Amino acid sequence: MGLIVALVFVGVFSTVALVIVALGPSNNTKVAQASLESALATESRQTREEILNLRKDARLSSIPWLNRKLLKFEIGPYIHNLLNQADLKWNASKLMLVSGICFFVPAYAIYLRFGTLLIGAAVGLALSFVPLGWAIFLRNRRFGKFEEGLPEALDLMVSAMRAGHSLIAAMGLVSRECPDPVGSEFKICFEEQNYGLELNSALDNMTTRIPLQDMKIVTTAILIQKESGGNLAEVLDKTSHIIRERFRLRRQVQVHTAQGRLTGWILTFLPVVLGILMYFINPQMISILWHRSIGIKLMWSAAGMTVLGGLIIRHIVNLDI
Repeated sequence: MGLIVALVFVGVFSTVALVIVALGPSNNTKVAQASLESALATESRQTREEILNLRKDARLSSIPWLNRKLLKFEIGPYIHNLLNQADLKWNASKLMLVSGICFFVPAYAIYLRFGTLLIGAAVGLALSFVPLGWAIFLRNRRFGKFEEGLPEALDLMVSAMRAGHSLIAAMGLVSRECPDPVGSEFKICFEEQNYGLELNSALDNMTTRIPLQDMKIVTTAILIQKESGGNLAEVLDKTSHIIRERFRLRRQVQVHTAQGRLTGWILTFLPVVLGILMYFINPQMISILWHRSIGIKLMWSAAGMTVLGGLIIRHIVNLDI
């Protein structure tokens, strides 16, 4: 009887083992094996670099010669930082390519339709800034979400530190509990701390990624407390209150300046809309503007004064708080 039980056990065990070997190692097994080989340095140099590569990809283009050219100009790193702040998975070369397409396609279409190169170039030049404007819009919207979520993140850090956690542990808690973009930015700062970067450098990097006045206030408060000592939880609590008051005052100013901002938008787009409507009503009358030299000069003058007036109104209604 015992021999039969032993044979059954050996048969079942062999069957299960064969099935496992046939299916191959699982993903967790592969990850654990790769980590072990990386730690023991038993794999090839190429495999080890793929596993242990913790560097950020700061290339401006996937094309080597174009990447070298963009690095020579100051606009390349600026566009790279802009795309990172907007959380766009693009690089500088892709943004330039899309801008070029937005320039040539409308310009060529208008030239084929109306036979006017100047108008086509002007429209193409205006549309070429649409991708850059979209990136700036996404960046400003992301910064707005960060400003709205920063006081709640500071309150969470205050609660964690009053419960006995350290500043780094409180930042880790914020990275796990708070939604993006607050959670993702604090997660980057928390991971930089774990990789051995100093607190001053990690906070400076965070301020570079999020160049907001509220974030600068928080960074300054933490660094001053680190140098002079004191109750950091109380400092962050007061900082959160100040940020909320600044946010409330900014909203109140936006309410009072809404009429001026609306006036600026109307005065900026009214000539363009009227010109398009007049073209559909009577094309021969409005086409005199780009068929005569005096008309072209008047169009350039009107465009310059319209842009200048819009910038002046924008400067008047935008108040620094």
